[in-house]
Amino acid sequence: MNLSLDQSYWTARYEQNQIGWDVGQATAPIKQFLDQVEDKSIHILIPGAGNAHEAAYAWENGFENIHVLDFSHFPLETFQNQYPDFPKDQIHHQDFFQHSLQYDLILEQTFFCALPIRMRQDYAKKMHSLLKQDGLLAGVMFNRIFEQDGPPFGGTVDEYQSYFEDYFDILTMTPCHNSIPPRAGSEIFIRLRKK
Repeated sequence: MNLSLDQSYWTARYEQNQIGWDVGQATAPIKQFLDQVEDKSIHILIPGAGNAHEAAYAWENGFENIHVLDFSHFPLETFQNQYPDFPKDQIHHQDFFQHSLQYDLILEQTFFCALPIRMRQDYAKKMHSLLKQDGLLAGVMFNRIFEQDGPPFGGTVDEYQSYFEDYFDILTMTPCHNSIPPRAGSEIFIRLRKK
């Protein structure tokens, strides 16, 4: 595949509303995970945030230190217009691999599967570097192989373990039981703690 998954590619997808991964709200696995987090002061990053429904859900539920990051300015501006009180210094129009702040929790929702497979090891290393000691990477990943070229790019639990096991204690990497219907049976929920 020679497709260039650069900033202009993703911006065009948003501008043309070709965002099939966006379900219009935070998904149940992320909501239920956040509902169990008692400390609302923790620093959270949502990379590849897009329209940032997860950030909106967290913000509306009392989390104050949520940071959203995306390659494309378009969804970030949309989010900022919808949530004008959201701190502007917590909205990052940036390449994930250039980001350098540190977090207690990073939420994964349709970012990993948007990256070319050759970048997955780099993703694991970068996630490790962005987390504070004992920080968590949590969220949803596909547990299936797609017939067509991505994005999204699928994968398997065994493959994912090979990327993460050197950097994280794998606390949870199990089938997701509260996926949206179109993704039922094809997602896993992950909870990885920085080593």
